[in-house]
Amino acid sequence: MFWTGHIMSTLPALLLIFSAVMKFMKPAAVVEGFTHFGLPERLLFGLGVVELVCTLLYLIPRTAVLGAILLTGYLGGATLANLRVGEPYLMTVILGIVLWGGLFLRDRRVRALIPLR
Repeated sequence: MFWTGHIMSTLPALLLIFSAVMKFMKPAAVVEGFTHFGLPERLLFGLGVVELVCTLLYLIPRTAVLGAILLTGYLGGATLANLRVGEPYLMTVILGIVLWGGLFLRDRRVRALIPLR
């Protein structure tokens, strides 16, 4: 359970960190994607900071639950943005499930809070 939880937590975290870095770098594809979603380019940096901070909180054991809660909200916004323009949204939902699944497996406090029988 320990290693599975850490692997399940690391994979979405790496994806989110990569996404945040791409927001900082502002390549043409990312700017075009933002335009497609109806979001102004000026939001890229702020959303990148939010994404990176939430992900780092998720990776730190003492703040992992707070990070997971904040990332759930962030991914909820990403899901809504995809739904609004008719794009596939399943990836953001799966990312959230894997994120919480990894935390569930690596943190006994979460397992105590959500007992699966």
